[in-house]
Amino acid sequence: MERADGYLETSFLPGRHFSGPNDFNLQLGEWLKVANRRQHRTLMAHPTERWEADRAGTIALPPVDPPSWWRFSIRLGRDHYVHVDTCDYSVDPAAIGRTVTVLCDNDQVLVLAAGGEIVAEHPRRWARHQTITDPDHAATGNVMRREVHRQQGSRRAAAAGSGPLVEVEQRKLGSYDRLFTVIDGGADDQREAG
Repeated sequence: MERADGYLETSFLPGRHFSGPNDFNLQLGEWLKVANRRQHRTLMAHPTERWEADRAGTIALPPVDPPSWWRFSIRLGRDHYVHVDTCDYSVDPAAIGRTVTVLCDNDQVLVLAAGGEIVAEHPRRWARHQTITDPDHAATGNVMRREVHRQQGSRRAAAAGSGPLVEVEQRKLGSYDRLFTVIDGGADDQREAG
C-alpha cells in the first residue's frame, strides 16, 4: 500500500492544482486510466486484470451508508464565528454563549443551535485562512454591539451621578523616593519624623 502511495505522490501529484475534492477525484480518475494499463512488476499483470480477484476477496458494505458529516460541538464565543479546517464561518450572533453543533461535508458548513434551529449555513470554502461572513450575521452583530455600548454608557452615566466624588490625597513624587530610600532622607528619616 505504501508503494502505491509513493507512486501516486511521485507520478500523479507533482505540478497539479486542485480546486477541491471533486476536481482532485476527476483528475485522479483520468490519470488512473493510464496508470492502470502499466505492467505491475510484483503482480506480473496489469492492475485492471486483478480487480475481479480483489473484489471477490472483500466483504460487502453495510446496508446503511456511513455518515458523511464531520460533526463537532462548541460554545459560540463573542466573535460569533466557528473554525472549520483553516476557515472561519459566521454564525447568527443570537447564539453567542450557547453550545452549537457544526456539521460539515465537502460542500456545506451547517451550524445548529440546541433545538435543531439552523443558525448558520455556508458553502464550504477550500481556500486556506478565509473568513466567510453572512451579511445578515454582520448586521445583527452591529446592532447588538451598539446596544451593548448604549447600555454601558447608561451605566456609566448612572454611576457618575450616584454620589459625591471621593477626594484622594496626592503626594509629591519625591516623598516616594525618600520612602523607598532612592534618595537621601530615606526610610529612617521618615520613621524619626513619624
